[in-house]
Amino acid sequence: MSQSIIDPEFGDNIVTTARTATGDSLRSVTYFTRANFEQLYLREDLEQDADLNDFVGHEWQGYKQTENAYQESELGEYLFTVRAFENGYLLRVTAERSGVLITTDGLSMSSYEEIAEAIGRMLDEQNEE
Repeated sequence: MSQSIIDPEFGDNIVTTARTATGDSLRSVTYFTRANFEQLYLREDLEQDADLNDFVGHEWQGYKQTENAYQESELGEYLFTVRAFENGYLLRVTAERSGVLITTDGLSMSSYEEIAEAIGRMLDEQNEE
């Protein structure tokens, strides 16, 4: 049995928040840190054996590069990333030490903003502990 990198209750809260905000559009939820990741939820109709190592590594590196590149931007503080793909969308929400990747079927931009805000607050509170 592998050891979890996230408190199970906190992981359940992340999934519940994502599920409440997205309904049946939720595809997957993955919690990640610089060194590791854990898939918290994967919808039944999706491939159960996807290799997330490179994917998560790229998203962590992408977060750091984005945060650094835009820190002086007139647009303000970086908040989250939404990526569009042929078969769905990816939302990346990150804090200083961890992040969450949520994949969905299509949602409105305001839905992504709401999810990102809620997950961002949860990550910030976790980092304060």
